[in-house]
Amino acid sequence: MAAQEAKLVERKAKRLALTGNYAVAYAVKSCDVDVVAAYPITPQSPIVEKISEFIANEELDAEMVHVESEHSALSAVVGAVAFGARAFTATSSQGLEFMHEILFIASGLRLPVVMAIANRALSAPLNIWNDYSDVMSARDAGWITIFNETAQEAHDAVVMAYRIAEDPRVLIPTIITLDGYILSHTVEPVEVIEREEALKFAPKRPRGYRPVLDPDKPITMGVVGTPEYYYEIKYQLIHAMRESVKVIDEVFSDFCKTFGRCYERVEPYRMDDAEYVLISMGATFGEVRAAVDKLRREGVKAGGLKIKVFRPFPADLLEKYIGGGNVKAVGVLDRAVTVGGATEGPVFNEVATALALRGIRLPMVSFVHGLGGRDIFADDVVKMFKILMEHASRGESARRTYFIGVRE
Repeated sequence: MAAQEAKLVERKAKRLALTGNYAVAYAVKSCDVDVVAAYPITPQSPIVEKISEFIANEELDAEMVHVESEHSALSAVVGAVAFGARAFTATSSQGLEFMHEILFIASGLRLPVVMAIANRALSAPLNIWNDYSDVMSARDAGWITIFNETAQEAHDAVVMAYRIAEDPRVLIPTIITLDGYILSHTVEPVEVIEREEALKFAPKRPRGYRPVLDPDKPITMGVVGTPEYYYEIKYQLIHAMRESVKVIDEVFSDFCKTFGRCYERVEPYRMDDAEYVLISMGATFGEVRAAVDKLRREGVKAGGLKIKVFRPFPADLLEKYIGGGNVKAVGVLDRAVTVGGATEGPVFNEVATALALRGIRLPMVSFVHGLGGRDIFADDVVKMFKILMEHASRGESARRTYFIGVRE
């Protein structure tokens, strides 16, 4: 859902009925990638199966690398991007964990890989349904991370991700997410960005726009970083992640002007006079909207904030929407857990820190929901709002996380 009303853009758009997985695959095709390497895992497999079909039908001129594991898939993509190719991979859950070592190599080498994650719970116990435990395990790996609420958003995010990641001011690998099954396997109408449009918006850069492996001009990548140099190299990544905010905002703005679909790093819903605010990410935000609308009809000034770009964390926009003086309390919905953390909500911990550092002191409540694919409905979110309002009436934050929908 766009943060602002879509602008009228004169273009002949093709609309197809696509699953979230196929929406991603069509965007990858339109971005004219050179190399795809992946290993099948539920629920992302249809993404690379469809891309393989495009290649077999000569709709996409790319090399499909069949590997023996997810670790090898990301390694192959790292090698391809190091040689100057535009590359793509996708995974879920345990596959992302198998890649974990290479996540840090991709970001440390500043390689603009784009990867889709069809979010799925981590084992054990074995679970193939949706939560965010997989991508949350990668939150410190140095990748830009964009969450998506709809198949259309996932499609658009792929196109924007290539332009963001490959910008010489950025050069950071990028994850785009889609909720497993909820988006990955659900069919929606998607306005497809065609190849000519995608490449005009996110053009492939000449091979030498950054240092690349070249037998004629040999260089070494990933050499030993001794204590004399490692710190500064790592800080360059930190600095680039901070500076990427400007590029992300530029790309979102240009995308709005070009295609008429407008996005923000944090997207508000009925926030103009909101007193009680819930923050969430991904497909769950649809339930937040429904709960906000229900409470508004009852006279409660409820509002919602959707974090679309999780990395770099959008502390500036949270301050903008929450620090204006109207908001009385803030709750955060997490679909993952930080076991043993200050609270068990990983996103809550980030939001609480961001607001505290900006001098915003409000009652706050951490909510965890939907682990392992447990259903969540608008009435559950209404319950969260009412718990939030109780804490606000007492002027205090919750000292524990509320686990909504669990049998205790």
